[in-house]
Amino acid sequence: MTWVGTADLKAAAANDEANLGPVAQALASLSFDEVHLLFNFTGTTAAPYEQWLKTRTKALVTVHSVVLSGPTRHREIYEAVLATCAKVTAGRADRCQLTFHLSPGTPAMHAMWLLVAKTQYPAQLIESSKEQGVQAVHIPFEISAELMPELLDARLTGLATGTPPDLAKFSDIIHRSPHMTRVLEQAARVAPRSVPILIEGESGTGKELLARAIHAASNRTGDFVAINCGAIPHELIEAELFGHAKGAFTGATAQRQGVFEAANHGTLFLDELGELPRDAQVKLLRALQEGEITRVGSTEVIEVDVRVVAATHRQMIDEVTQGRFREDLFYRLAVAVLKLPSLRARRGDLVLLIDHLLGRINRASEQQGFAQKKLSPGARNVLSAHAWPGNVRELENTLLRAVIWSDGATISVDEMRNAMLTSPGRSPDDTLHRPLGDGLHLPDILQQVAQHYLKRAMEETKGNKTEAAKLVGLASYQTLTNWLEKYKVSP
Repeated sequence: MTWVGTADLKAAAANDEANLGPVAQALASLSFDEVHLLFNFTGTTAAPYEQWLKTRTKALVTVHSVVLSGPTRHREIYEAVLATCAKVTAGRADRCQLTFHLSPGTPAMHAMWLLVAKTQYPAQLIESSKEQGVQAVHIPFEISAELMPELLDARLTGLATGTPPDLAKFSDIIHRSPHMTRVLEQAARVAPRSVPILIEGESGTGKELLARAIHAASNRTGDFVAINCGAIPHELIEAELFGHAKGAFTGATAQRQGVFEAANHGTLFLDELGELPRDAQVKLLRALQEGEITRVGSTEVIEVDVRVVAATHRQMIDEVTQGRFREDLFYRLAVAVLKLPSLRARRGDLVLLIDHLLGRINRASEQQGFAQKKLSPGARNVLSAHAWPGNVRELENTLLRAVIWSDGATISVDEMRNAMLTSPGRSPDDTLHRPLGDGLHLPDILQQVAQHYLKRAMEETKGNKTEAAKLVGLASYQTLTNWLEKYKVSP
């Protein structure tokens, strides 16, 4: 399988035995049963080339016409390659031995053969040149199939060379998923503006890390000051926020500034905003509206220039609806709302985060005199199969425990499983631990499980039934089709 390039068409037109072109050169050196050519040239050039090539090989030659908006459109090229592979291997994927010829076509076309061979359709790779002849290509790395959407983004080059310039201050946030990229792009746009920001996301998703990056990308000259609203005793909240005068209450032996003063000309990060009591919400609203505060026990008004970034694991609009959070304060803070995705929603990021966090743990261990550790393939599979309800924080702590408890240089499957934590009474898979009776209906549960995995498989393979069948352990694309019909899942 290969694209037809300009050099191939010229070789056919000249009919020069000394310059056959990459495709004919490969057919002269290697034996194939079938030759499948992807052809994206306009006009009537396909038929003459096909006829010329058929005189040079006993293989069955098939031309697949492809319409591209440009010869370097990575996503279009990838989709054409994937569709052609699916068509060629339909019903016989287990019996096909594929060879992808990298030389014909544009560099973008070469890259897509490589990516497809390393992810979805294992294939031998070859290249050819007049000087070196036909050679096998050996690529000493693997690519996770879950990264394909990210690799095929229009900014493929940018991903290969590093973080785009406008995201330079966000480089500590490891990511490749489109969802996370969109959030960081939003954060980069709002960072230079001195408007309040509300970050929503589950616990452990990195809300403070994002807030610090926003501050670093801003033009503010003051400090970044963080406070956890849920960790302050109710009676001390006002003093923590606005400070207090000497003698304002028992134990106030000296004047003390609050976090608003400490963050003057900088950024104040209010973590777990939803835990703030109603009476404290009123005072916070006034400080934001007026741009001034008064210390507890004092009458002096102090002007402050503070940019507030708040964060919460709650759905704040629901908190407002339920009357637990002031509507006026919510809209004052939610000028820009950033929704951090959970780790399970960040397709393609898990592998990156595992390597990044393990590297950081290993560096810290080495500084303390301990040996570095690596993960066995089985241990990686254990990590990949986990749902990570605690998100990145849970992942980091799990890796740290595994490094501490493992005996050898390589963390085994059992050692990784022992490092995983589950809450008492909660199974990682609640489907397997529902109480018997009490309305349990096994056919419904089986249908839910089947629909869940069938939909995921079809989405991840973009409707390629042969590959989807492999992902869910079914014998063939026809078996998958039967399951899709049985459980009413649209192809």
